[in-house]
Amino acid sequence: MAAPGKASVVLKTVRKIAVHFCPFEANVRSTREFLLLVGSEKARSTNLKCEVTSMVKHDKSEPLVEVTYVDGERLLMKGAHLTSKEMLGAFQARCVAKDPQAKAAAK
Repeated sequence: MAAPGKASVVLKTVRKIAVHFCPFEANVRSTREFLLLVGSEKARSTNLKCEVTSMVKHDKSEPLVEVTYVDGERLLMKGAHLTSKEMLGAFQARCVAKDPQAKAAAK
């Protein structure tokens, strides 16, 4: 399972990331790649208070990523029909929108 690109993930504005998936389903690859990116040591070092959890279930459930930001907003991504790049893009767009320093750096 190769991670898509060398994107830097910053968890500064994130309180919690919960990833739910059944490993025996065919449509779980993108969700597992997303978990690999946000669960990496480099990403986790950007916010030591961010809780990254994974719940592996054997119930044929749809892969799901729940992100809770520090301001209380939630992002729910259903990974069955999304690529890991799409998931990461949506996640990073919200993170940049919530962090004024990241907005200034992006310009």
